[in-house]
Amino acid sequence: MLRNRSIFLLSLGCSKNTVDSEKLISQAEKNGLHFVEHADDADIVIINTCGFIADAKTESIDEILAAAEKRKQGEITALYVMGCLSALYARELRAELPEVDRFFGTSDMEEIIAMLGGTLSPQHLHERTLLTPPHYAWLKIAEGCSRTCSFCAIPKMRGKYTSEPVETLVKEARSLREKGVKELNVIAQDISYYGYDLNGSSQLNDLLQQLSDLDFHWIRLLYAYPQNFPLEVIDTMRERQNICNYLDIPIQHINDRILASMKRGISKDETIRLLESIRDRNPDIRLRTTMITGYPGETRAEFEELLEFVRDFRFDRLGCFPYSHEEHTSVYATLEDNVEKEKKQERVREIMELQEGISRDNNKQLERQTIEVLIDEADGQTAYCRTQYDAPEVDNECILNMGEADLKPGDFCIAMIEDSTAYELYGTVLVPRNH
Repeated sequence: MLRNRSIFLLSLGCSKNTVDSEKLISQAEKNGLHFVEHADDADIVIINTCGFIADAKTESIDEILAAAEKRKQGEITALYVMGCLSALYARELRAELPEVDRFFGTSDMEEIIAMLGGTLSPQHLHERTLLTPPHYAWLKIAEGCSRTCSFCAIPKMRGKYTSEPVETLVKEARSLREKGVKELNVIAQDISYYGYDLNGSSQLNDLLQQLSDLDFHWIRLLYAYPQNFPLEVIDTMRERQNICNYLDIPIQHINDRILASMKRGISKDETIRLLESIRDRNPDIRLRTTMITGYPGETRAEFEELLEFVRDFRFDRLGCFPYSHEEHTSVYATLEDNVEKEKKQERVREIMELQEGISRDNNKQLERQTIEVLIDEADGQTAYCRTQYDAPEVDNECILNMGEADLKPGDFCIAMIEDSTAYELYGTVLVPRNH
């Protein structure tokens, strides 16, 4: 029986994948299945893959190949592959990797549990075994995506947008709070669309208000699509103390021709009006965005337009990626990937060098200020922390001297900021604020 053997699950890719893995582990554990922390200690290996862009695919394939060798050598008794890469390329992977016992898609949890010798428990579908540190967690409010961005294959990997009902999410969030989670990060492929598939209008603000009532110390919003973003959410953010003044809103580009080719559904002027409205409604908000350089046909002039936009708007947090020409996207079959790889990378460097200066200036303004931070790690007298303006894993870090303060990961404290770089703050703990 497989259920008598130890299992190792490797979760790759984004936070949405992490939630899927957490739910799978919880379901498996309810069937008496046992998980281990290291692949070398496992009888069975499960890999939850990412297939979004080339680098993520390469990482997933490398991990599958390494596990397949263990399977071939008899070091493990079964190897299962699930997730986005598996959903897109199951047939090709089966042909190339006979060592893998079974490939699953992104919505095959019941089949995976059955393969492990268990039975899915529908009444416990939203219970999770956290893979994050215990003081923060992701809350995935919807599955899939109904947007038609030309460069993205997410709808093919995960299907059309499906919102979870508000009451279900509130129940899941309450369970996370009872486990000790203090920071709740609200995620989906697109949080802006939440509720439209249920009743034709946004329910994000209603959900946010109900989550705010659950006594989390911080609630954070990530991955908001610009088109049809519900601005009333910004008002609630400003009014509710435990909702972080932070929004992740991927813009991708600002040139009208490229936005139209990307099928983003929003123009340059509409984008700028939206961003200005957000800052007008909440002057304390910090905005994170992502950009893509080297989209097919991007000219130097179009890139300069993007560069000027980044220079003028001065985003608080920004990531930039070279365009990746991916199969199963609409642009793959219609446009040539005609911007040289070196040119894409050089444009990424230009954007990030510009952003580094903006970030340095922004952080400089926090010197000699006091600010609340959350401790993620503690090592001796040094604490590695984040402000409400910094999401886990992707944003700035605050490094503090704790002195004699008795603090641990998950504690909040007030810090005096004494120095800074583009992506770090340095300071001293002033007042512990355990919550």
